[in-house]
Amino acid sequence: MDQALKIPRSEFLDRIARFQARIQSAGLDACLVHGNESDMANVRYLTEQWPTFEAAAVFVPAVGTPVLITGPESGKYGLGRNALPTVKSMLTYREMAEPDYPGMKLDTYADVVKAAMGDRPLKKLGICSWAITPLPVWFALKEQLPGVEIVKADETLLPLRYVKSANELACMREAFRVAETAVDAILGEIKPGMTEFQVIGIAQREIYRNGGEYEGHALYCFCGERTNNAICRPTHNTLKEHQLIQLNIGARVDGYSSSIGIPLSFGALSAEQEKLVKFGLEAHLHSIAQTGVGKNVGELVRAYEQWVRDQGYGDYLVYGPFHSIGMMEVERPWMESTSEYTLEANMTFQADTFFSGKDFGLRWEKGIIIRPDGTEVLGSKYSQPVVL
Repeated sequence: MDQALKIPRSEFLDRIARFQARIQSAGLDACLVHGNESDMANVRYLTEQWPTFEAAAVFVPAVGTPVLITGPESGKYGLGRNALPTVKSMLTYREMAEPDYPGMKLDTYADVVKAAMGDRPLKKLGICSWAITPLPVWFALKEQLPGVEIVKADETLLPLRYVKSANELACMREAFRVAETAVDAILGEIKPGMTEFQVIGIAQREIYRNGGEYEGHALYCFCGERTNNAICRPTHNTLKEHQLIQLNIGARVDGYSSSIGIPLSFGALSAEQEKLVKFGLEAHLHSIAQTGVGKNVGELVRAYEQWVRDQGYGDYLVYGPFHSIGMMEVERPWMESTSEYTLEANMTFQADTFFSGKDFGLRWEKGIIIRPDGTEVLGSKYSQPVVL
């Protein structure tokens, strides 16, 4: 990986400044942004901190100094990694085993507020990452900051992540390149009799060998009837000839994810399966061709869904054709029939074409960047049915 692809510290500081402006506009005194090992995106977006074992948060005042909050064991890790100079460690963010850490001097939310805001009063606090902020955080806030009004405030932060910077796009392009390398290796080594786990092992080896910092998501290889699962995990199932096999392989580069999804088989599939694989690819490419700057998303999705029904495949349709991608392989905003926003330049999405039948299904998936002069496709190498 080219080290120039790292997000510079100046960009983190710019994100904080824009976030603080939105906090002020929302009439809030501060926001608390939560993250954990499973979904670190908002915390990492603001600070570069990537939690492991313990949770983390960022306390961002409308005016003042933002503070990274770690668990008891991650203070030094936070000081060494994150873009902010002020770090506080709290018991609230400890790992799930809930150790007591007797004798360790730890901070409270009152300490955090003092470091961030000085003598300015905290009356109204917004919570970002609302869906993953846990009860221990909620109860600690109520206990340690009595009288403070607490409200949901995701909209102060999340829209900042919708349109990507040049540095973010460079990381995403590299993540897709690494993912393509992993898919190349799988197709060169996969064979009947392998387990789904063994196929994933090939992908993991190539992701780390080629500059990825982690998998972009839980990697998919599953076969047979389980291909009709929209969400699934690999098992010890063995791959067989004339059986539909689903791959979804993604890498992470400096916080940014990719994913490439393809159906494949050893030898010919049944006529019904082959027909759906080919239509799935047609629908996949059709959906991408409909995107562009200024397009109304709800209208785009409704037209796509009607087109699928008109082709006779409505019963296979599970959800809309796109979701956003960035620091998480699935993040806001989704593209759905109820969406009311329009596409802007440098938004990034996964073209996620999933069809599910009674005893099989398939997914074609790759990334796109909405560009002023057209849609840039990421992971475009695999746009034909794969029969080995």
